[in-house]
Amino acid sequence: MLKYEQVGEGIFAVDTDYVRPRMDASHLIVDSGRAAFVDTGTNHSAPNLQAALLAQGLSPSDVDFIFLTHVHLDHAGGAGLLAQLFPRAQVLVHPRGAGHIVDPAKLIAGTRAVYGDAAYLKLYGDILPVPKERVSSVQDGERRSLGRRTFEFLHTPGHALHHLSIVDRAAAAVFSGDTFGVSYREFDTSQGEFVIATTTPTQFDPGQLHASVDRILGIRPTAIYMTHYSRANAVERLGSDMHADIDRYVAIALKHANAADPQQRICTDLFEHIARRLQAHGYQGGDAQMHALLDNDVDLNAAGLLAWLQRAAA
Repeated sequence: MLKYEQVGEGIFAVDTDYVRPRMDASHLIVDSGRAAFVDTGTNHSAPNLQAALLAQGLSPSDVDFIFLTHVHLDHAGGAGLLAQLFPRAQVLVHPRGAGHIVDPAKLIAGTRAVYGDAAYLKLYGDILPVPKERVSSVQDGERRSLGRRTFEFLHTPGHALHHLSIVDRAAAAVFSGDTFGVSYREFDTSQGEFVIATTTPTQFDPGQLHASVDRILGIRPTAIYMTHYSRANAVERLGSDMHADIDRYVAIALKHANAADPQQRICTDLFEHIARRLQAHGYQGGDAQMHALLDNDVDLNAAGLLAWLQRAAA
């Protein structure tokens, strides 16, 4: 079964096989015989990325860049291995994230503490550092070229302080990482794509996220390429949904801030909110399907909202 598909002119979504099919994507961009990847998935994703590259008649030495939207491990866990496999590729990352891919010890320790050793290795493999000389910290507004394309890097905090969004002017598109939320293809209906905000720990900030969504909308892209999962076209509507979601998430968090069990109460209300939105969107799946697809996101979003509440109270 092919693990990649063309989703735009010279743009290919590569399924990274993280958790479930079509949950997490790396995007391969090809222009004039040169290539770049946006996000890497994990170490386990490398064969799929290599296969997508070879299918375009390209070799590992044709990869000029690995763009990381941020250093959360579902986006950047495979960066060290990919740097080895693609020996000419420069890894571009937000200045706040650069140190973590040169020395991923803190990322590894934190993830092992959450998941345990066995689950950590199953999900991510043995995370490798990227040599310092292969890493470039990109400033807000900085540009790089690949073939005939020009990419502009925007600092877009809100989901994470070290988050970049990448503007592809030639494609009139933005690679948004997690800043523009997640849009699983299972939730597409006759009304189009569906998006939910992602407020995972530990740096969610509603004001910053509103501003970053508006910054992306201000570019007037015709398509957004999200890591979870790939292309969405209804940009204006999804942007409006993102703003409404952020406000609703914050209201839910504040409602339960002083509860004895705020995590569970926030989870319950978040799921009910998203389920109501899905039903209005024409989604035909039942509660069991929604729980299977959403529970992990709901749990992480609730934890991120709690972390935000704790910072706000400090």
